[in-house]
Amino acid sequence: MISSSTARRVSQAVLRRGVHTRRKTKDAVNLPGALAQNFPTKMVEPTPETAEDPSAYQKSPVTSAHAIDIEAGKVSTQDSVAISPDGKVVHGRYGELGEAADGVPLEYLALLRMAAEGAAGLRKIEEGGKTGTVMVFGASQASGLAAVQLASANGHAVVGVVGAEHSCHEDMVEYVKGMIPEPGTAVAEEYAIAKKNFADLVNGIASGDEGLSCYDADECLEDFKANLLEYVEAYPETLPAAVDPSKMKFLGMEKDKDTFRTNMEAYLAQFPPGAPPIAKDQLDTKFTNEQYEVFRSKFWEQTTNVVSGDESHFFSPPHIAVDLMKQPQKMDKAVYDTSHPSVPYSFTTVNNFFPVGTQQAPGGPIAGAIIVVTPNLETAATAVDAAKTLREKAEALQFLSDAEKSAFSAASSVAAFARKAGARGYTAGGRLPGLT
Repeated sequence: MISSSTARRVSQAVLRRGVHTRRKTKDAVNLPGALAQNFPTKMVEPTPETAEDPSAYQKSPVTSAHAIDIEAGKVSTQDSVAISPDGKVVHGRYGELGEAADGVPLEYLALLRMAAEGAAGLRKIEEGGKTGTVMVFGASQASGLAAVQLASANGHAVVGVVGAEHSCHEDMVEYVKGMIPEPGTAVAEEYAIAKKNFADLVNGIASGDEGLSCYDADECLEDFKANLLEYVEAYPETLPAAVDPSKMKFLGMEKDKDTFRTNMEAYLAQFPPGAPPIAKDQLDTKFTNEQYEVFRSKFWEQTTNVVSGDESHFFSPPHIAVDLMKQPQKMDKAVYDTSHPSVPYSFTTVNNFFPVGTQQAPGGPIAGAIIVVTPNLETAATAVDAAKTLREKAEALQFLSDAEKSAFSAASSVAAFARKAGARGYTAGGRLPGLT
């Protein structure tokens, strides 16, 4: 028989051994040779070779790629690319592409015409050396993707609008946004429909004004005091814990009342106690900006305790505020030194300094807009342009589908904003009568 103390020591030794021998390195090549050569070798049986199934489908290498001609309802012969017998890449519209196409996937080269249309629209915008903010509607289409990437590479701030064909896919919007460096961005078509919001976004990018009002220590302190007084009123110390009184009502049967009380005590133990009464005049007089900064430093200490697993400390924000009003503490000047700029590692109301380089860079004036023609947008623009009077145009819009109305509204928002800024709008992939 083994004594309990001996068994305990054995189990602890086994536990330590198990913890310290868990290897997390998957590739032994990255380990020192002297260590790797002492690894235990596991003997395994060799895998027997199996004969290939003659009925299995063997993929042939890709030798051509075609875009889809939507109007004809078949694969396109012009927007296509193929590898000739002598190994050269030949495009159906542009002919032999030469060495520039080496290494580019064929399915990308089949979209070369669309990419060229996006590049042509950007070239028209840049006539005269214009550089600024460029809006691209249909940023997830082939023409739009080309325009977005080329405009970003040429130093423009790009605002991309992802059409309804892809805006429902959050990842696709993020992909387009990832192609656009700051201060540019990409939004869904539904955002551009709200013309005021879209105008504020583009103006903020063009001017560099993020629309964030500056704060000062007094404003933050007043906001905190208002929240503290509301908290004290909602959870007074007459309550057994800082929870809504409705949670403590017993609505069950009389036979379960004792069990409810027992469970309620355990339930309330996880919450802080109610807040002590605080007079507003004393709070305004004794709780200064310096005391508020000391109060905030208590949260850092509590965070450290929680992260380290030490939750034994009593922590109740209202009680801390009352203690600071009774016995004010001095702020640590070494941590919150406002005599010289320093990099803030946390938010502080005492020092309103921001490091150099964190300011928003202006994108520049509106240089122009590129609107990619999509099937929904083309149908809507043609129907509205065919109407002569304002009433007829309204009726034409009424009989469009939701997708067509959404595309027309978002594209109109982009075109109207470009005209208001004195810039031109260009289409890629077709014509939009009456819109550009």
